[in-house]
Amino acid sequence: MQAFLEIFDIYLLEAVVNGILLGGVLALLALGLNLIFGVIDVTWICYAELVMIGMYGMYYMVQVFGMPYWVAAPFAILLVAALGAALHYIVIAPLLTAPPINQLLATGGVLFILQSFATVAFGIDFRNLGIRLPVLAIGEMHFSYSRLLAFAAALIGMLAIYFFMKRTYTGTAIRAVAQDRQIMSLMGVDTKRIYLITSALGGALAGLAACLLVLQYDVHPFVGLSFGPITFLICVLGGLGNFVGGFIAAFVFAQIISLGGLFSDLEWGYVLAFAFFIVMMFIRPAGLFARRS
Repeated sequence: MQAFLEIFDIYLLEAVVNGILLGGVLALLALGLNLIFGVIDVTWICYAELVMIGMYGMYYMVQVFGMPYWVAAPFAILLVAALGAALHYIVIAPLLTAPPINQLLATGGVLFILQSFATVAFGIDFRNLGIRLPVLAIGEMHFSYSRLLAFAAALIGMLAIYFFMKRTYTGTAIRAVAQDRQIMSLMGVDTKRIYLITSALGGALAGLAACLLVLQYDVHPFVGLSFGPITFLICVLGGLGNFVGGFIAAFVFAQIISLGGLFSDLEWGYVLAFAFFIVMMFIRPAGLFARRS
């Protein structure tokens, strides 16, 4: 019995650590979505599909054109950043004064357009980079280097965004517009420019996430369904536009998924995460970190 408990403790610790590693990538995704909503006040339902496009970009640059992974990654980030800016300019900007439901339907339409485009252009085959990273063994525990790399890069990306928002004039303007866009317009801030920069920045975060996720997932037109819904739920649970809330909620969800996978299949971990979200919406409909009225 004691030996069983010792083994169980090792597996439990391994699941907790893997949950932390998963939480870093989910927090990165939530940061990009929350940044866009917090500043522009529009939720991009198609955000995960931008990640999918970035993953395809990485696949073709590495496998087809033979570029090293480290060289291809900056190009993929720039590609998705440009796609985010184009999405804002073509779809979001004309709908800024439209009812929220119209904005949701428009970004939902972009989701299906990107999925259909990827299906027609790339087919439905599952593709991967073919990069096999080693596994780190610590005693009886094993951790994938791809997850460790993704966690470290996600933290670096989030810190870079933090210092950009705190230490630069543009970052300060973004935070100011997020707090009161009407007053900032009267004070001479070009909100249209800030919106475009924010969309590009959100796209860049999606591109970074694509570079990290392509090491762990096969890419196909519907890969966004693997992490898109959970990212949206994280943002809602943390309070839409709340960066700290989204960060904490990402790790809460990741632990539920990881520990649920320990006691049963990984799919049941996602079931438990969704069930937890539903229960919390009854208790805190506006999110865990939303201010009480």
